[in-house]
Amino acid sequence: MSAITYLTGRKNIFSFLVIILTFVLILTGCSSQEAEKQPNENEGKTGQKEEGVREITHAMGTTKIKGTPKRVVTLYQGATDVAVALGVTPVGVVDSWVEQPMYKYLRDDLEGVKHVGLETQPNLEEIAKLKPDLIIASKLRHEKVYDKLSQIAPTVTHETVFKFKETTELMGKALNKEEKAKELLSDWDNRVADFKEKISEKLGDEWPVEVSVINFRADHARIYITGYAGDILSELGFARPEFQQKEADKGTVVLKLTSKESIPKMNADVFFMFNSDDTEAEAIEKTFKEWTNHPLWKELDAAKKDQTYMVDDVAWNMGGGYISANNMLDQIYDHFELEK
Repeated sequence: MSAITYLTGRKNIFSFLVIILTFVLILTGCSSQEAEKQPNENEGKTGQKEEGVREITHAMGTTKIKGTPKRVVTLYQGATDVAVALGVTPVGVVDSWVEQPMYKYLRDDLEGVKHVGLETQPNLEEIAKLKPDLIIASKLRHEKVYDKLSQIAPTVTHETVFKFKETTELMGKALNKEEKAKELLSDWDNRVADFKEKISEKLGDEWPVEVSVINFRADHARIYITGYAGDILSELGFARPEFQQKEADKGTVVLKLTSKESIPKMNADVFFMFNSDDTEAEAIEKTFKEWTNHPLWKELDAAKKDQTYMVDDVAWNMGGGYISANNMLDQIYDHFELEK
């Protein structure tokens, strides 16, 4: 082979390699451009990545929450209680129903926290000033202002205000504290199982006993059929009297009694009673004495057995949260002289 032929061959090979390399570079560039055009499956319509965005389903629909909220406003008592149980200090809370402005058992944890009005009428302007990144509300209380709340910050709601276990589960998801919420609920389940075992051993064939939760007001009396205390007592294994069970099956939460002729509807083996509303304390005390001194009252099983007990209205009715539920359970342990 001549030198000229050899050089020409090498030149052709070099040219061929250049063409191949150029082609590869063009393909790589096209692929990169195409990849840039394809949005990540976690990106929104704008193409910006939404890291840590969770969609929470609740009583008023679905709400997207990004990351772990830091500035939380709670608009019902049970939600405030559960926030504290989860280790979260809200930036805003509503006034308590009694022991105002906040229940005594929560005061140390909520010292300095801003109050944003009433549970039934929260102050939207004050809430907005706090620049929250999450609002916990209730459909029962806040359905009419839900859209306005949602304009201030992502808002999740529970259907009602007294289902403390459901509130704990919902807030665990919304606050990005699901594991902590599960831990709390597991601890509760363990306490319930412990109580059932101990009360059954102590009362034997007398267990379960029938209970009534009775509340006296200024001009009437109430039986809490289900609701906060009623649901907890049922979970603990207490029985409802036949009449009250029928009401529970119909979905009755509270039965309002305006006539003393209705006293027999209260009948049960044990009465847990509480009076509330300090502003009408004198009128309530008058109602209490009139009803409990009535001849029909004296015929009730609990009255005959001297099994009528006054209990703390905050733990049994007003608190509505996880901590207050445990306070209520503590009182029941004590009442039946069981080791906690």
